[in-house]
Amino acid sequence: MIEIPESTTIARQLNETVRRRTILRVVANASPHKFAFYHGDPADYNKLLTKQVIGDSFGIGAMVEISVGERRIVLGDGANLRYYDEQNKAPSKHQLLIELDDGSALVCSVQMYGAVLVFMDGENDNKYYLVAKEKPQPLTDAFDSAYFDALRTGGTEKLSAKAFLATEQRIPGLGNGVLQDVLFDSGIHPKRKMGTLSEGEYNRLFRSVKETLVEMTRLGGRDTEKDLFGNPGGYRTLLSRNTVGKPCPVCGTEIKKAAYMGGAIYWCHGCQPLNE
Repeated sequence: MIEIPESTTIARQLNETVRRRTILRVVANASPHKFAFYHGDPADYNKLLTKQVIGDSFGIGAMVEISVGERRIVLGDGANLRYYDEQNKAPSKHQLLIELDDGSALVCSVQMYGAVLVFMDGENDNKYYLVAKEKPQPLTDAFDSAYFDALRTGGTEKLSAKAFLATEQRIPGLGNGVLQDVLFDSGIHPKRKMGTLSEGEYNRLFRSVKETLVEMTRLGGRDTEKDLFGNPGGYRTLLSRNTVGKPCPVCGTEIKKAAYMGGAIYWCHGCQPLNE
């Protein structure tokens, strides 16, 4: 699932590849998917987008937003977007196909679940989209230490570090994938209660959120995810499905994996002791 580094990378690649291209044809919902979610009737997408020119693209949390005049295309977490320089290279099964005037195509396919939204600017009331647009993103200067401090509201001291970072849309786009290396760099176990963190540890967590996401983005996303061209990101994850069971790069302790809060967590017992 894409998160902040991947959405930012894909948006940059879109700007470098398809900006100013004219849309010739759109096919939506050609391969019906129970958990592909659309805005309104996908049959209307062709009429909305045909003959329109692609503008700027943006990474917004775990979403990619493409501006097309007064229209918007928003692809949510789980909706995988790929670029094909020739339309005949595109797969036959997809949830969204956008044919462009230079013979290339953008194709979106949904795996487990995902949002494929096309709408006039201002008409989308999806709460995740609106919150992601409203809140400052960690890659910006507006996401500073004062803002991070303000995330500690009543009751958050009882939350685990994972829950604090990745639930309630506190930091849109920072999810279960990215947080593994953020917490490793901070020396904080995913199950550690936020109320047990010292001020120094909380400040270290803030720095890690900023620095880890900057590095992941600089290298084109994580090696567990793919970019617009189907290539894995250049950031080598320290804690992920790629490294479980291997020695920690810092202390050599075996990296562990466990199920927690509906997903997997990874940690190094040596670097991230569980101090309750």
